[in-house]
Amino acid sequence: MRRVVDMIRGQHVAEARRILRFSPLGATRDVEKLLDSAIANAEQQPGVISENLMVSKAWVDEGPTLKRWRARARGRTSRIMKRTCHITVQVAQKETGN
Repeated sequence: MRRVVDMIRGQHVAEARRILRFSPLGATRDVEKLLDSAIANAEQQPGVISENLMVSKAWVDEGPTLKRWRARARGRTSRIMKRTCHITVQVAQKETGN
């Protein structure tokens, strides 16, 4: 997840969508849905146009880990760690300098 979020941080929204669409990494679909949600939330504010948005901040925090067990040879077990994460994406209007 962190590799995917690092690719879009600081990018224009259209460029971030393009990067996510053509990236071979598996987590891109989830991050793309999250980016679309952040854009839709930003468009609810008056005066915000989606073409002027950019990904201002994005980070991934560790979430709870589910601990599972798998049976192994000779009556032993091995631990399976199913990791989760919390992703935060903030979009802001692009600064237009005159």
